[in-house]
Amino acid sequence: MHCDASCPIGIFDSGVGGLTVARAVMDRLPHERIVYFGDTARVPYGVKSPDTVARYAGEITKFLLDKNVKLLVVACNTMAAVALPAITALSPVPVIEVVTAGAKSALAVSKTRRIGIIATPSTIASRAYEKALALFGGPDVRVVAKACPLFVPLVEEGWLDHPATRLVAEEYLLPLLAEDLDTLILGCTHYPLLAPLLQSVAGPGVRLQDSATAMAERAAAVLAELGLAQGDGAPRHVFHVTDLPLRFREIGERFLGRPMEDVRLEKM
Repeated sequence: MHCDASCPIGIFDSGVGGLTVARAVMDRLPHERIVYFGDTARVPYGVKSPDTVARYAGEITKFLLDKNVKLLVVACNTMAAVALPAITALSPVPVIEVVTAGAKSALAVSKTRRIGIIATPSTIASRAYEKALALFGGPDVRVVAKACPLFVPLVEEGWLDHPATRLVAEEYLLPLLAEDLDTLILGCTHYPLLAPLLQSVAGPGVRLQDSATAMAERAAAVLAELGLAQGDGAPRHVFHVTDLPLRFREIGERFLGRPMEDVRLEKM
């Protein structure tokens, strides 16, 4: 396959959550065309086995490579945590992922080096964030982690400021907050939609960090290095999903903050 600057960026996630990353990429790189894939038929990934996630990730990678993308953005923390080797083995184009970006951005803002992680069960079980924080932050970083499996279905239901969601958030966060954190990594791309609620539970002394902005900066840097940045034009983005395209568009336009004109249903 041959890519030039006019080729699109491929972004993928288990569902709508990766649109938080897509939005940051659109804001940072307004002339780049994006092909997005959300596996809405098989979400959530965070409660599935690593082998299953790796198989799904491989199928999606092949789909996007067939669209002649110039860069792959793994916007799903679970896929980044447990399936990255499977993705990079298939891809002739650069792959960037959320875990490294999220860890680095948390280390950049933490003053006390006491960092919490909330994510899906698969991401937490992989210890991917702990490994990244140790690699980039050194031995003095204190990390506590909590799996929060109910957040993804609550976000997909649109219950972003619902009393039930607040009760769940308090249940998940209070044990972490007892560890005197100053930074909390939102280790799932769905979680930024809950940021106002999570911030009110965590209090003003805790900085919430997600990887969307860091991912967009990394994408810009990689394309500039390769000489593949698109400098002009008003791109048309395409969104592929495996189930419920109308519901995806309804929720997705909230995530993106703009209309989604081309949503297509794919059978995997």
